[in-house]
Amino acid sequence: MSRPSHADCFDDAATYHHVNADVLRAIAWEESNNRPDARRTNTNGSVDYGLMQINSVHLEALARFGIGTDDLMVPCKSVYIAAWHLQRQMAKYGNTWAAIGAYHSATPALRDAYATRIAAKLNAIRDARENRR
Repeated sequence: MSRPSHADCFDDAATYHHVNADVLRAIAWEESNNRPDARRTNTNGSVDYGLMQINSVHLEALARFGIGTDDLMVPCKSVYIAAWHLQRQMAKYGNTWAAIGAYHSATPALRDAYATRIAAKLNAIRDARENRR
């Protein structure tokens, strides 16, 4: 798996928000297949934007920081926003798989399934890194 050109944003955002950079990388892989221009309309009418597929339900909270939908399509901003969102879930659930799953959904079944997918991607990222050594 090659690292996207915005790879350093993962490390910087993770450090700033005190989350794991590889978890952010796994989320980007799961959410958009590392595509910064990804956009998806969900069945409930909400929209996921950008590399990290930030959901429109967060727009009101993000607006307080001057962040709008155009910002969500900027890869590095998307990663920082995702790190902020993940950190909020960690504040609620602790440093757990539930927090990682809650990045996607608070519904337990969806949350747990998402966490399982992220765990698999995280293992693949770590395996790829080990194979490069």
